[in-house]
This record gives sequence, C-alpha cells and structure tokens, in this order.
Amino acid sequence: MAHTPPGRTRQRVYRYVRDRLLAGQPPTVRDVQRALGFRAVESAHAHLEALVAKGSLVKVPGTARCYRLPEGDTPVAVPLVGRVQAGALTTAFEEPEGYLAVQSRFPKEELFALRVRGDSMTGAGILPGDVVIVRRQPVAESGDIVVALVGDEATVKRLWIADGRVELRAEHPDFPPIVPEPNELVLLGKVAEVRRYLDDVPPWVPST
Repeated sequence: MAHTPPGRTRQRVYRYVRDRLLAGQPPTVRDVQRALGFRAVESAHAHLEALVAKGSLVKVPGTARCYRLPEGDTPVAVPLVGRVQAGALTTAFEEPEGYLAVQSRFPKEELFALRVRGDSMTGAGILPGDVVIVRRQPVAESGDIVVALVGDEATVKRLWIADGRVELRAEHPDFPPIVPEPNELVLLGKVAEVRRYLDDVPPWVPST
C-alpha cells in the first residue's frame, strides 16, 4: 500500500471501524486489514490498539469482534436531504433519501446530510458521490468548508474571508473562486464529516 502519514492512516482505520459499528456490523482485525490494504494483520492490530489507548475505541475481551465505540457515543439519525454541487453552481433542491446513522457531539436537530455532485472539491478529499454531514450554522470562519446558498443556488466550497471580501473557493484548479454579493450569500452550515461508500449503499437507519 502507498505510504501515508500514520495519523491519516489511523483516521481511516477509525472511520472504517466506526462506520461498520454504526451499521451494526462490527469488524474483525482481519476485516480492517483487508479494508485498509495492510500487508500484515499486525499493522491493523497496532492501529486499533492505538485508538483504544487514545480513547476513540473500547476493547471488549473474549471476542473476535472486540472493538466498540465508547459509552455515550450513541449514534443519531440524521436526514439525507438531497444533493449539493461541488462544481458550478446549480439550483438548490431537496430529494430526501432517508436517514443516516451519525455519531456526533452536536444535537441531531443541528445536523443534515447531502450527497455531493461535481469534482471541484477533490483537493480537499471530497469526491463525487460522497456524503457530507453538515452542522447547521449561519456563520463560519475563514478556511472552513461550508455549504452555502448564492441566490437560490447551492454549493459546497471553502469559505475565504480577507479584507472584507468573501469568496467561496474550490479545491480544484479548473474552478475559479465564486465571489458573491453580500446580500446573495447565505451559509447553511459547516461540513463536519465526509463519508464514502464503496458500494454506494449507505447504512440507513429508521426515521423513528
């Protein structure tokens, strides 16, 4: 497997394990090895143990599927309300698809999810078909990745504020910055998480 910084690899391990746990499918160490492409099962085990030491996971001895999320990290059902463009602006619309299990410190009322279209944010690791978990908030800091309305058109971009000028910047050289008029821009929220499903079937949870 290609070399990546240990911290980034460990984050990928955590996200994989977390997503499997939230879907009700606890993985084995060998599942982690295969999913992350480690040559040796010991590499997967070392990352998992480091996550336990950090407090991100809990180990329950006596079973092959022994890793769990810490107590209190109960997932909540967040609505997947439609799509958002990561490219040229497009008219905002909602196509509710269901609910997504999300583990977050924020109240579920503050969260929603959107499926990404377009490739203007690939430099930030947000690819077409990814799902972004968004926290509703009307303000954000320069450098945050946000979902914004410009007029009646929605997009996901990096917010940039300098000398009173607001830009929505892509993370792809083919897309120029969007410079909205002050009265055109409405921030819907800040991207808190990005999810990618290789089989394109997210783990839905009931709406109740």
